[in-house]
Parts: sequence; C-alpha cells; structure tokens
Amino acid sequence: MAIKRYNAYADNTITNQYDHALSRRKTGANAGQADSLEIFKIYGQAEATSVEQSRVLLRFPVNETTLTNITTIKQDRTAGVLPAKDSVSFYLRLFNVRHADTVPPNFKLVAHPLTKDWDEGYGIDLDEYSDNGQSNWLSASTTTAWGTAGGDYNNALAYEQTFDTGLEDLSIDFTAYVEFIFDES
Repeated sequence: MAIKRYNAYADNTITNQYDHALSRRKTGANAGQADSLEIFKIYGQAEATSVEQSRVLLRFPVNETTLTNITTIKQDRTAGVLPAKDSVSFYLRLFNVRHADTVPPNFKLVAHPLTKDWDEGYGIDLDEYSDNGQSNWLSASTTTAWGTAGGDYNNALAYEQTFDTGLEDLSIDFTAYVEFIFDES
C-alpha cells in the first residue's frame, strides 16, 4: 500500500482567550506563521461561566484552481496518480508536539470543514497572542468577517477523535469529505 502525503499550505490558530489580567479577549489574535498549532478550551477562568478556546484552521490542496506551484489532490486523481473513488482513503494527520504543559485526558476533538475562505496571516505568538491580523476569531480576512465568531463551518459534517491521555496524535478519516468535494466540482 503506497502513501501519498499532501501538506496543508495554510494554517492558523485563532482564539477568544482572555489576556493575563482577564479583562480583555484576544479575539484579534493571529498565529498564521507560528511553527505549531494550539488547541485548548478553558472553563471558568475569568468568571464561573466563561469559556476560552482556540480553533485550528487548515487548508489542504484539494481542488483549488488558483494554486500555481502546488499539485492538488484532484490533479493527481485526474492524472492517474491516485486511484479512483472508493479505492483510496484520505486521512487528516496532525502530530502532538511534546511540551512541558499539562494536557487534559479523556476529551473529544471535533473537526468541521470551513464554509468560508480565509487568510492565513503573519502572526507567530502562541504565548500572549499579541499578533493581530486576519484571520482571527472575528474575521476570515481583512475584508470579510465570520458570520459566527470563531469561524463559519459546516456543523452537519463532523469528524471526531477521542483522546485518552491527551498526548495522542490526531488521525481522522476524511475520505467521504474529499470525495464529496470532487463530486461537487
């Protein structure tokens, strides 16, 4: 069995996390050029009912027509590099970065396809979330706001993985979604 890897060509961590004084949310923060991605959810830090969280945005070369230096999955399918529908599987794979911070056990991560295009941005700060720009918690780009804070996504399409220790790598079968995109184009 051969494996062909397609890397994300854009990524970002967006958040509604509070600052250290717990007085202002960092909803304008952008970490599009950071060397890793960060997923978290914090309950009750600012007040009993507050929720702070991050979301990871990823863009893979599925069938984009504007890419000039990246071969898309659809181009490889058309050229016969990839097998026909129902003869291949597509997985989203992300790897845990070892760090000294405590991680939660026994949680579920849910991934949804975004429904709006977004700009990666140039931020790098995953500690203070001090780099502002697009995309962020409120905006998909410099000219377009999300319809819903935290990003516009297809809630009907949910891909899940449960983490027992919190240190596992992510591996989700996205075959149905990739084939759906091919069928739609």
